[in-house]
Amino acid sequence: MRVGTLGHALLGLLADHPRTGYALLKHFEQSLGYAWPASHSQIYPELAKLREAGLIREGASLPRGGRPYELTKAGHEEVRRWLRETEPSHTVRNEASLRLFFLWLLEPDEAQAYLRDEARRARHVLAELEAIAAEPDPDSPKTRAYGIALELGLRTWRARLEWAEWAVTEICRAPG
Repeated sequence: MRVGTLGHALLGLLADHPRTGYALLKHFEQSLGYAWPASHSQIYPELAKLREAGLIREGASLPRGGRPYELTKAGHEEVRRWLRETEPSHTVRNEASLRLFFLWLLEPDEAQAYLRDEARRARHVLAELEAIAAEPDPDSPKTRAYGIALELGLRTWRARLEWAEWAVTEICRAPG
């Protein structure tokens, strides 16, 4: 079985400790989702594929009926292989950025409204990331790695906000 990026992300999460599908979904929503969003309809089928491939197994039933997924030795080896031996894709598919190329098709006030919305969205995500950064974290290899990822997010969204605020004025600038 070829494991995709979502599968590797799930393996990485399970390397920390067993989790139910619901706990994995919540973890995506609160951290990994800023870099790689995943929905319920993506996570559960991927867990089934990982289980069929022998990279994870289901643990004993919990009191509320959930079953935690656990990483197998093969799953641990696979996520480490992915980190060591594969080149990450740096291709970014971003619909919001793609639309920028076509703002000329809108009236100036519509284009400006689009860019104001981009600035609002950047402020919102930046505020969420800053709140996460303000939470105390014990020092460990895992929290240092998460902190490095968080810092990338903070710097990226600060730059995106600065750009959007600039673009709001730039879009209506007179030619010449």
